[in-house]
Amino acid sequence: MRPFRIRDVSTIPSTVNVMFMKKKILAVYFSQTGQLRNVVDAIVGPLSAENDVEVVYEELKPKKAFPFPWQLDRFLGVMPESVLGIPCEIEPVSVDQDEPFDLILIAYQPWYLSPSLPLRAFFSDPAAPKLLSGKPVLTVGGSRNMWVRAHQELIGLVNEAGGRPVGNISLCDTAPNMLSAVTIVRWMMTGKRDRFLWIFPPAGISEAELRRASRFAPPIGSSLLSGRFDGLRENLINAQAVKVNPELAILEERIKFVFRLWARFIRAKGAPGDPARLGRIRFFKCYLIIMLYLVFPVVNLSLKTFNAFRRGSIQKRIAEIQAR
Repeated sequence: MRPFRIRDVSTIPSTVNVMFMKKKILAVYFSQTGQLRNVVDAIVGPLSAENDVEVVYEELKPKKAFPFPWQLDRFLGVMPESVLGIPCEIEPVSVDQDEPFDLILIAYQPWYLSPSLPLRAFFSDPAAPKLLSGKPVLTVGGSRNMWVRAHQELIGLVNEAGGRPVGNISLCDTAPNMLSAVTIVRWMMTGKRDRFLWIFPPAGISEAELRRASRFAPPIGSSLLSGRFDGLRENLINAQAVKVNPELAILEERIKFVFRLWARFIRAKGAPGDPARLGRIRFFKCYLIIMLYLVFPVVNLSLKTFNAFRRGSIQKRIAEIQAR
């Protein structure tokens, strides 16, 4: 028996022809440590291994690189601009803006509960609306644990650029909150993310979590090949793509309000790099240490106790976050 071959796909009805056309995904991301690129690879890697799906990576590159490992004052110094939405400068987007992508994947990590400065800069680039307008957009987050506020802001940016959000995947550090609060600071300040002192696990998203991320490829691939993305969000939710910690989600709302006050207070002393604002940045450092290691654990425990008596409203809130 002769193998079945398609000689002229133009003769096939359009509803069938779409299944045989090569699909293209544009993955936009910024990553200092490489973790976010690993997250993207874990999700779309199984797709790019197929002959009918091509993934094009667009790495955002700041004109003035952010250091890694960070120096503490510099790390704290990006807070005002991150919170107030004042982007840094990035190199021009290199991808062809007229290229017909079938899906735009935007990978993000939160900086002070906001999209990172390089990612925000992408949406200030004239290329963003050209690439996103009318296109389905899948957001993919990699974070320690607080990502809800950053994602909400990101969806607003996608909508402003004319994109069509079709789903979200959020991978987080699964270590207990207080342990990850130590390991993330160690990683950012020293570049070391390995296990240490017996009780502290490796920092960041675990290898096991990355391996499990391949479960998202089938629903994404199905939507890609059919050209229909209406059911992708629900399919991803069913695959546990969005896990919401209700206590942390409530904390984010309150912390973001306080961060805005601090951001305006520091910004009043000048732009990034202005030595006049260094004193206020160090004042913020003292506040952050006290809140992170002393106040938040108590507040988090209180919220867990309180939320146990209002499960209905909590589940409704989780559903609202997942649906965005």
